[in-house]
Formats: sequence, C-alpha cells, structure tokens
Amino acid sequence: MKILYEDNHLIAVEKEAGTLTQSDSTGDTALTDMIKRYLREKYHKPGNVFLGMVQRLDKPVSGAILFAKTSKAAARISREIRSRSMIKIYTAVTEAGGMTPRDRWVELDQKIARKRGISEIVDEGDAGAREAKLNLHWIASSDRQTLILVRLLTGKKHQIRAQLSSMGTPIVGDVRYGSQSRCVSGRAICLHSTIISFLHPISGSRITVFSRPPEYFGGIVHPGAAFAIKIKEILAPVLPDTAAQINTE
Repeated sequence: MKILYEDNHLIAVEKEAGTLTQSDSTGDTALTDMIKRYLREKYHKPGNVFLGMVQRLDKPVSGAILFAKTSKAAARISREIRSRSMIKIYTAVTEAGGMTPRDRWVELDQKIARKRGISEIVDEGDAGAREAKLNLHWIASSDRQTLILVRLLTGKKHQIRAQLSSMGTPIVGDVRYGSQSRCVSGRAICLHSTIISFLHPISGSRITVFSRPPEYFGGIVHPGAAFAIKIKEILAPVLPDTAAQINTE
C-alpha cells in the first residue's frame, strides 16, 4: 500500500485494482483494513482506529483515494464532496482508437439510472434518472485505443464506466460495460484515479494528490515524468492551482 499524502487529519493512499475499498460479505481484506492496521502499528494505537471513508473506488479501479483520520475532517471533507468542490480526475484507456486529437475539454451531460445491477444512460423522464456529468480531454491515441482524462463532476455509481460505454468507447477490460478486450491485469479495468484536489479541512489550503497510472495501462501512457508534465499542461488553463501542485520530478 503506497501512501500518497498523510497528516494528522487525512491520509491518501494508492489503491490497487482488485482490492475492495471497504469490507463486504466475501471476507476479503479491504483497503480500510490495511490502512487501519498501518495506523495502529505506526502510531502504536491500541484497540479500534477511527478511519472515515469519504470516498470509494470500484474494486477493479486503481488509484488515489482519500480517507479521514478524525471525525471533524471526515465531516468537512464530506461536505466538500457534496458541494462538488473537490476535484476528482481519472485517466482511462478506452477501446476505439484513432480519435481525433482535441485541445479542449468536452462536457458529457446525461441521465443515469441503476437497472438490472448495472448503471445505464437513460432519457430524462426515465424512472430513477439522475444527473451524470463529466468532462473529457484527449491525451493520446493508438490504432485501437485512446487515453483520456476524465474530470468527474457528479459521483454516481459506475458513472464513468457507463458514460464512456454509451459513447461506444468502453474502458479496456470493462467487460461488464461492453469491452471486448481484457486488461493485462485480470483483476483490473483501465480506469485510474489520478488526481484528488481539495481544500484542507483544517488549514483551508489546497492539497493535490497525484497518482500515475499502473504499468499495465501500456505504452499509450507517456513514460516517466512526461505523463505528469502532459497532465499539468492540460489542467493549467482551467485548474491552475491544482496543476501547480503536480510534481513532475
């Protein structure tokens, strides 16, 4: 488990694909269990350790995820998420390559509903329809795949997966939402939480957490520091404070 950020109030870690965020009926070790064990051992805490779960990532999704170490921090971060002021940016590799490069963000504003155990894009008047909004920015393309940056503006279950699938560009490895190919890592889909940027619940200063996509995303991801540099260039015009905090070393 890689620690991306930690202070007295918060901890952000890098979740591996295939790991549960929170324990379920399977009994598999979850990320929350790992973090609690880490906190208990590092700070010699006896008994239960408080860990506020303010975010979730689907089991096959990897990347940065934030937790609170105090109830005050948990309440304030949750309020920031509800107000949609937290910045959440993902990287995805999608099927259907050769997409025309666009040096701008494209908004995808749709309605989503849960049906038959999955999330579906539906008409506005459909029963259970809820707002699903995100912004997309092209990064790179190959003959068969496209690498895109996704800024999540609303947080519905499987939202990114369903919306990209509705465009005819499902996430590589996401068989549940129409992918015809498997990710190199059998437990994963090629969707990675790359950036979390928020105002610190105590100090009020901006904190930006960055996580590079894993190796199994393949050669479409810029090597070394070039990926961080590219993301910084894309974000600078629209989110300058967040872009400034991305470490390109």
